[in-house]
Amino acid sequence: MELHSKIYVAGHRGMVGSAIVRELKKQGYYNIITRTHSELDLCNQQAVNDFFANEKPEYVFVAAAKVGGIVANQSALADFMYDNMILEMNVIHAAWQNNVKKLQFLGSSCIYPRLAPQPMPESCLLTSSLEPTNEAYALAKISGLKYCEYLNRQYGTDFISVMPTNLYGPNDNYHPEHSHVLPALIRRFHEAKVQGASSVTCWGDGSPLREFLYVDDLANLCVFLMNNYSGNETVNAGTGKEISIKQLTELVARIVGFNGEIKWDSSRPNGTPRKLLDVSKASQLGWHYSTELEEGIKLTYNDFLNNPHRVER
Repeated sequence: MELHSKIYVAGHRGMVGSAIVRELKKQGYYNIITRTHSELDLCNQQAVNDFFANEKPEYVFVAAAKVGGIVANQSALADFMYDNMILEMNVIHAAWQNNVKKLQFLGSSCIYPRLAPQPMPESCLLTSSLEPTNEAYALAKISGLKYCEYLNRQYGTDFISVMPTNLYGPNDNYHPEHSHVLPALIRRFHEAKVQGASSVTCWGDGSPLREFLYVDDLANLCVFLMNNYSGNETVNAGTGKEISIKQLTELVARIVGFNGEIKWDSSRPNGTPRKLLDVSKASQLGWHYSTELEEGIKLTYNDFLNNPHRVER
C-alpha cells in the first residue's frame, strides 16, 4: 500500500476496525474510507455494490462482524450465521467485481476444531468438529476465508485472511451478556467493587486455557500483512502464550481492585477446553506482538472507565 492509497475499513467503529484505522493513521496513511451502519448496511447487497462502484477502494480490510460471547452465540445461532455470512460475502464479492488490489478478511480462532492440536496451526482447519457453543459464527467465518481462497484460485485475486485469537482493548463491548470473557470480567468486577459486593460468581470451573492479544497489536499485524503477505492459507494472529480463565479472573480482579471472593458455577459451560494458536507463520514473516497481558488489561480498564457509552452497548 502507498500512503495515498484509497483504503476502505469495513467495521471502523468496532474494536478491531477502529484499531486498524488508528494504526493506518499512525503509519501515515491518509486516504481512509469509512461508513457507519446507518450510512451503509453491509447486509444490503445492492447498497454494497453501489458503494464499491462509486468509491473504488484499492485496499479493503473486512473487520465488520456480528460478535459476542457464549450467551450471545447460543441464543442467536441463526442471526450469527446469517448476518456474518451475508455481510462478508457482499463485501468480498463487491471487492472482486470492482478490481480491488488487495483485501484482508478477519476471522476468529473459533474456526479451528474444538479438539485441535495445541498450539493450533493454520493447517488444522476443517480436520474435525467445531466447538458447539460458537459453531454458527465459526461456519460463517470459515465461509469468508474459503471464498477469499476460491477467488484467488479461480480469478487470481490477492485476497488474504487473518485469524486472531481472543482480542481485547479500546472500544471493546462491555455488555454483561453479549461481550467476550475479558471485557465481561472487567465490567463485573468493577460493578462489584463499586457496589461493595462480597463475591462474584463466574461461569464454569476456571480450567479452560485461553490466549489474549491486545487489539492494537492485531492492527499492527494487519497492516504488516497487507504489505508483506500473499497466500491462500490464513495467518494466525496471537501471542503464543496462554492463561487459565481462573488466573485471568484473578488478574482482572486485582487490576480493577476487587478484593472479594471469586466463586465458580460449574453448571455453566466452559466452552472450548484450550485455544492456543501456533503463531510461527507470523513470526517467520517478521512480526511479534508487543503488549503483555497485564499492561493491556490496565489500558482496557482505563478505556472502560473513560468510555461510559461502551458500558451500555
